Amino acid sequence: MKFNFTKLQGTGNDFVLIDCLKEPQLDYIGAAKSLCDRHYGIGADGILLVLPSEKADICMRIINADGSEAEMCGNGIRCFARYVYEQGIVAKEEFTVETGAGILVPKMILENGQVSQVQVDMGEPILEGDRIPVNGYELNRVINESITVKDKEFKMTCVSMGNPHCVVFVEDAEAFPIHEFGPLFETHEKFPRKTNTEFVQIKDKSHIRMRVWERGAAVTLACGTGSCATLTAAVLNGLSDRKAEIQLDGGKLIVEWAANNHLYMTGPAEEVFTGTADI
Repeated sequence: MKFNFTKLQGTGNDFVLIDCLKEPQLDYIGAAKSLCDRHYGIGADGILLVLPSEKADICMRIINADGSEAEMCGNGIRCFARYVYEQGIVAKEEFTVETGAGILVPKMILENGQVSQVQVDMGEPILEGDRIPVNGYELNRVINESITVKDKEFKMTCVSMGNPHCVVFVEDAEAFPIHEFGPLFETHEKFPRKTNTEFVQIKDKSHIRMRVWERGAAVTLACGTGSCATLTAAVLNGLSDRKAEIQLDGGKLIVEWAANNHLYMTGPAEEVFTGTADI
């Protein structure tokens, strides 16, 4: 059956968005692998589904490229928010979105009446081990704790932004063998729901370089929730100010851990193209 889609990207993290308010109710989850395939499909890190909500102005579901469902995606929600705003589905510059990580609040940043960036209130970081989850820490925080991967010891700081993150500080993020260690962190026994892993280099107190291995999607050009987890981990380890620029493979995000304990992420969201597909 044919359906319409919109391809969007946020700092290089790209998505196939399907407006389920208009399109037929098909098995998009089952089709995720083929749709996201970069050689035989549309190509994307994941699929965004626009759905009605009884709890918020609109609902977003995100399906990873491997067919698994993610609780949240920071770059995804910026793309999603811009789409529903510009399509008139939500007629407010600031609105609520139901996600698997709870209700989040994106805000359009306008220049000359056009959306230039999107800021998202990403909520409060979750720091208790059992809630992230990380095995063996109960309700204690997981800050600068040892983890052994492939006979090599690392120090990890773990954060949940509604989805689990393991942040590892390294001397050189560019040179770190992310393809070797990323999948081993993802499936490590410490992480019962697997984990996203950020390999992070501190440039200075307000500039951070981050590369990411995303659970269910491998290396991606950016990760919004990972950027929030990275800033949180850097602050908890005394390495960063509470507001910093996060340099990703695909661009830059500004993240602030505000006095109200909420993390605010600001960055771009761009439409790439629209089209029709058949599954």
